[in-house]
Amino acid sequence: MNYIDPHIHMISRVTDDYQRMAYAGCVALSEPAFWAGFDRGSAAGFHDYFRHLTEYEPKRAAQFGIQHYSWLCINAKEAENVSLSREVIAMIPEFLHKPNVLGIGEIGLNKNTRNEATVFVEHVELAMKTNELILVHTPHLEDKYKGTRMIIDMLKADRRVDPQRVLIDHVEEHTVRLALDAGFWCGMTLYPVTKCTPARAADILEMVGTERIMANSAGDWGKSDPLAVPELIQELKRRGHPEETIRKIVHDNPLAFFSQSNRWAGLCHCR
Repeated sequence: MNYIDPHIHMISRVTDDYQRMAYAGCVALSEPAFWAGFDRGSAAGFHDYFRHLTEYEPKRAAQFGIQHYSWLCINAKEAENVSLSREVIAMIPEFLHKPNVLGIGEIGLNKNTRNEATVFVEHVELAMKTNELILVHTPHLEDKYKGTRMIIDMLKADRRVDPQRVLIDHVEEHTVRLALDAGFWCGMTLYPVTKCTPARAADILEMVGTERIMANSAGDWGKSDPLAVPELIQELKRRGHPEETIRKIVHDNPLAFFSQSNRWAGLCHCR
C-alpha cells in the first residue's frame, strides 16, 4: 500500500532509509524543521539548515521516487532564546518561494514557558501574513496536556487562524479530542518511547475514527523507526480494518491536508 509520512526528519537518517521507505510504499514525506541535537549559536546556522531542507533533501529523496516537502521555523527547544528566534523568523520568507515548502513548522511548546509562547505567536503571525499552513509540535509526556491546551487557546485567540489549515502533531489518548473537537487536523507519532506505538495508535483510531487524523514516524536522531507507518498498516490489517480505511489514514488524509498548500505539487507516481 502506498503511504505518505507526514513528519520525519530525514536529515538525521541515512540514505538507506529512503530506499527502505520506497520499498515499503512511501511516495511522499514532509520534514519539519527541528532541533539539531544541540542549540545552534546563530541565525546563520538556521540559514544553512533551511538550505539543506529545501535544496539537498529533495534531491536525495528523488533518487528513490519519493517526493520531499519541508516546513520552516525555529523549533520549540530553541525558542527560549527570543532574540535568536526573531532573527530566524525574519529570514523564513526568503525560503517560502521554494517549491517543496509546505508552511511553518514544527512550531509549538517544549516546557510551556512564556518565551516559547511568545515565539509561537510570532510564528503564527508570519503564517497568517503569508497564508501558510501550520504544523504544531506538542510537548512530551507530563507537559503534553497543559501544552496542548495552551497551544489551542493561542490559536483560537487569533481569529485569522483556520483550524482546517493547522495540523497538531504528537497527539495521544489524552489530547486527541482536544484538537479534533476544536476543528484541527491531528497527527499521531509512532515513536517507541515518548509517544505512540502502532498498537496504541490503532486504539486511538478505534476510539475517535478516521476524520482529520494521520500517522507519522517522526524518525530523528533518537531511537525511532522510519518504517513505523507500514507497521501501523500491518497492525490495522491484523485487526481487520478494511483497506480503504487504512489508506485514508496513511495516504488520503495527509494528501488532503497538504493539498491546501499552493506548493503541493501532487503525487507523481513515478516509481
